[in-house]
Amino acid sequence: MADCCCAPPPLNLDPHRGSSSYRRVLWVVLIINTVMFLVEIGAGVAAGSASLQADALDFLGDAANYAISLIVVGMALRYRATAALAKGATMGLFGLWVIATVIWHALHGTLPSAVAMGTVGIAALAANAASFAVLWRYREGDANMRSAWICTRNDVLGNLAVLLAALGVFGTGTGWPDVIVAAIMAALALQGAVTVVRHALNELREPAAVPAE
Repeated sequence: MADCCCAPPPLNLDPHRGSSSYRRVLWVVLIINTVMFLVEIGAGVAAGSASLQADALDFLGDAANYAISLIVVGMALRYRATAALAKGATMGLFGLWVIATVIWHALHGTLPSAVAMGTVGIAALAANAASFAVLWRYREGDANMRSAWICTRNDVLGNLAVLLAALGVFGTGTGWPDVIVAAIMAALALQGAVTVVRHALNELREPAAVPAE
């Protein structure tokens, strides 16, 4: 899940890639994912839920991918690689923050709000469903289009994991389901961040990414 969502957009773009309709779709899903990232981060902190904060990482990664896709159209490889490097570093920092949050909750045995987790989890699922719908017509496009659609499809699994964590918290009366789900999601996000940084550094070393003298 994390690798797919975090991988930088490739350069092998087809003729539809720069179309105005696809740009509009990218703007729509960029706004959706940015808003949901802010909502889940805020709700996760307020509800004391590490899994909500971890799920927010998926929205952050998706928003960054869509932003990069919009920015790098027609630009040189080094610009895409630099943007991807910044994205990977940001994802890594947020991932470490979520891991620290997981450890803190585990040590203090906090009990997150199952109702808030479920409510926001359903909203996140609806947001990804909306992104899934608007990207549907581009599922057979170039590699970047397909990866964006597959990524959104896979993010639904993260939303379902949060809902399961909410049910677990409600059923057991403990915060361990939330901690376990958050730890798994944060680990996947960190793995994705490492993949992005490594990929971006390799691209920056390529001759095509080095400006001509």
